[in-house]
Amino acid sequence: MKKNIVAFFDIDGTLYRDSLLIEHFKKLIKYELIDSREWSEHLENTYKNWEKRQGNYDDYLHEISDQYVEAITGLEKSFMDFASDQVIKLKADRVYKYTRSRIKWHQSQGHIIIFISGSPDFLVERMAKKYKVNDYIGSAYEYIDGKMTGDVIPMWDSESKNKAIDDFIQKYSINMDASYAYGDTNGDFDMLKRVGHPIAINPSRELLFKLSEDSSFRNRTKIIVERKDVIYQLNTDVIHIEDDCNK
Repeated sequence: MKKNIVAFFDIDGTLYRDSLLIEHFKKLIKYELIDSREWSEHLENTYKNWEKRQGNYDDYLHEISDQYVEAITGLEKSFMDFASDQVIKLKADRVYKYTRSRIKWHQSQGHIIIFISGSPDFLVERMAKKYKVNDYIGSAYEYIDGKMTGDVIPMWDSESKNKAIDDFIQKYSINMDASYAYGDTNGDFDMLKRVGHPIAINPSRELLFKLSEDSSFRNRTKIIVERKDVIYQLNTDVIHIEDDCNK
C-alpha cells in the first residue's frame, strides 16, 4: 500500500507571527464581549515582558491561556464565533513568508497538509479553511447549550500532539520518514522528531536546548529564522545558548 507524505504545521509562532488565542482575547475585549479587567494588570505585564524578551514563552502562554479560559467560561458561543471571524478577517494574513511559501510548495507537490496547534480549535479550523489545508486539530474548547463551559482538551503539549499524530497516521497511512514538520517550541519537539524532515522556525530557547542534546535529531533538522524581510537558514552545528546575554 502506498503511503502518503504529510507536512505537519504548528500555527502560533510557526505560521502565524503571534498567538491566535491572544488575538481572540483582545477582540473579545475590544468588542466588549468580556470585561477589560479580564486582561489584568498582571497579565499585561506578562505580555509586555514577553514582547521585551524577558520571559519564558511557554510560561507566558500558559498563564494567558488560563486567564482566557476563566474569562470565556459562560460566554455565548455566538460571541466567540463573532470574535473568531474578526481575528481571521483582520489578522490571518499576519504570517511568516517562509512558512506560507512552504505551504504552497507542499500543495504543489500533492502532499497532505495538517495543522496541529494548541490554539482553540475554532480558530485553527478557520485558519485551515483560509490556507486550504487538508486537516487540522487544535485545543478543543467545549460548550453546552450554546455557552462555553471552560473545559478544554489541550493540544499544546508533546503528549497530546503525539496522540494526534498517531491518529493521523492511521487516517492517512503516512510515510513518516518522508514527511515534514514545522514547529517553534518545546511542545513541538516530539512532532519534529518523528518525521524525516523537521524544520524549526524561529525556535524557542527550550527547543534549541533539546536540539543541542540530541545529535542525530540535530543533524537532520533545519533551523529557519525570519526577521523583517530576510530568511536565514542556520547550521545546527553553531547552536550556542547563553543563560545571560551579557556574559
